[in-house]
Amino acid sequence: MFSRYLVPILGLLLLCASARGQGSKLNMLYKDPNQPMNTRIKVLMDQMTLEEKIGQMAQIDRRAATPEIMRDYSIGSLLSGGGSVPREQATAEEWMDMVNGFQTGSLSSRLGIPMIYGIDAVHGHNNVYKATIFPHNVGLGATRDNDLVKRIGAATALEARATGIPYVFAPCIAVCRDPRWGRCYESYSEDPKIVQDMTEIIPGLQGDIPPNSPKGVPYVGGNTKVAACAKHYVGDGGTTKGINMNNTVTNWHELLSIHMPPYYNSIIKGVSTVMVSYSSLNGVKMHANHQLVTKFLKGTLRFRGFVISDWQGIDKITYPQHANYTYSVLTGINAGIDMVMVPLNHTEFIDTLTSLVNNNFVPISRIDDAVRRILGVKFSMGLFENPMADHSLVDQLGSQAHRDLAREAVRKSLVLLKNGENTDNPVLPLPKKASKILVAGSHANNLGFQCGGWTITWQGQGGNDQTVGTTIFNGISTAVHPSTEIAYSESPDEDFVKSNNFSYAVVVVGEPPYAESAGDNSNLTIPQQGLDTIKNVCGNVKCVVVLVSGRPLVIQPYLKHIDALVAAWLPGTEGNGVADVLFGDYVFTGKSSRTWFKTVDQLPMNVGDSHYDPLFPIGYGLTTEPVTAS
Repeated sequence: MFSRYLVPILGLLLLCASARGQGSKLNMLYKDPNQPMNTRIKVLMDQMTLEEKIGQMAQIDRRAATPEIMRDYSIGSLLSGGGSVPREQATAEEWMDMVNGFQTGSLSSRLGIPMIYGIDAVHGHNNVYKATIFPHNVGLGATRDNDLVKRIGAATALEARATGIPYVFAPCIAVCRDPRWGRCYESYSEDPKIVQDMTEIIPGLQGDIPPNSPKGVPYVGGNTKVAACAKHYVGDGGTTKGINMNNTVTNWHELLSIHMPPYYNSIIKGVSTVMVSYSSLNGVKMHANHQLVTKFLKGTLRFRGFVISDWQGIDKITYPQHANYTYSVLTGINAGIDMVMVPLNHTEFIDTLTSLVNNNFVPISRIDDAVRRILGVKFSMGLFENPMADHSLVDQLGSQAHRDLAREAVRKSLVLLKNGENTDNPVLPLPKKASKILVAGSHANNLGFQCGGWTITWQGQGGNDQTVGTTIFNGISTAVHPSTEIAYSESPDEDFVKSNNFSYAVVVVGEPPYAESAGDNSNLTIPQQGLDTIKNVCGNVKCVVVLVSGRPLVIQPYLKHIDALVAAWLPGTEGNGVADVLFGDYVFTGKSSRTWFKTVDQLPMNVGDSHYDPLFPIGYGLTTEPVTAS
């Protein structure tokens, strides 16, 4: 009797054991690169606890992280905010070791989900000592060269990977409609068509999307490429009076025709992530805008990557900031934000969102949508197969090939606004051989000033000891004939200029570095030191003024005293590119990506406006004749 039941019972036990064996085998399917991505995501998510899912939605700054925190909270992402570095002048190897240390923590978690490390690489890998710093976007827009921008994207990706970083918060595809905005230099142009063309940086960063690939699906082509981030969604460049993080007042037609078009191109090109703007649209904070984030971006535009907040972006949904954090988390997550840049207090975010889900204020379907998107990007970029940094890439940081590319970008970005009183007597190109020349101005021999904000630190700073590069003065010194005597003075007085009988002078002046709200400026005047230098020099010797700035500045009534005027924007570390064109080794080809106003009272004024009356219209740029070898 007993034996009669024993065989079926043993069979049932064996079947259960077999099922358990298959189950444990199935558990690891998400680590099998031969499985379809959707299968990998489902198998992994089916095993994730709510805490692990919410952990994936958190991005914290490296300063608030340890390998143990990465492991214990299943944190999805780390970032370096502006200036957040392992140490001052850290090497590529030190960056890699830091990233790998955090990644080891993530991989030792229960499910071993790798974290993704992000950084602002907005004009090259700009937080990192010795990295190649390219011209800021306003200058790249003046090149009108989308192939150049694509190559810059590829170089930036290599330099980021050289430090172990696979994710960059770039490009900024804002359409800046008012130069009073402190982020205007991060915008390629006031013209959405130019910005659309410049989205070619995305396949540079991420790789060319394969033929017949579904549109809107993230793509990253291997460990020499990085995940990109189109930002800041949407209308960041249209705020009233150019005030950062402020309110953009516009109708639906203007939104779709001015601020939205670059996102169409970015999504089609497979951009992995989209960052939401601090700003509001018609009074609604973009971090709280369910209509535009969930319904339009994810629904209508079929974006399949993940949506990330800006730094403490959900905190700023309320005023004062962080006044009602529970409301901020509820509103931001339900608006459709997938990953939240916390960035310094992950436990508060995780506890708050966990409570909101457990009390049915945030549906688990919203959490699953976010985690599915985050994991999709991680799988698409091969992070599960290659989570650790590749030390063989360290020599890519600041490589000569990348510096040569940056120098080319500088040459092509320069816009010649004036060249003598008439075309018969051009001042440029300058002769390399002269008895004695003057190089003057606050920006002539200042690498930090010519790089601008978002360079080594968030705000940027002056001086030649922040990173490695070539100042404009260095470039001029190398370009001229060995017999040419060069005098350098940052702020020469009139007597000095008059008494030295200079053949000509190059005056380099402009704005000090700034980033974000610190750059909001209602006057847009050249600082007084620069105006004094123009007055003292250009009134007494033939002079070329090179303006280093993130936007057009008021140039009247000084223009009549200037013999030649060059807009150099914010050229970055390769100042020799300026000298290349001043002395005729290359010709001027840049066309202004922005309208150059006469007075700030005209602002905002953009091409197509009924009151359009510029000093120099968008697209303006004189050319020069090439110098033939004698």
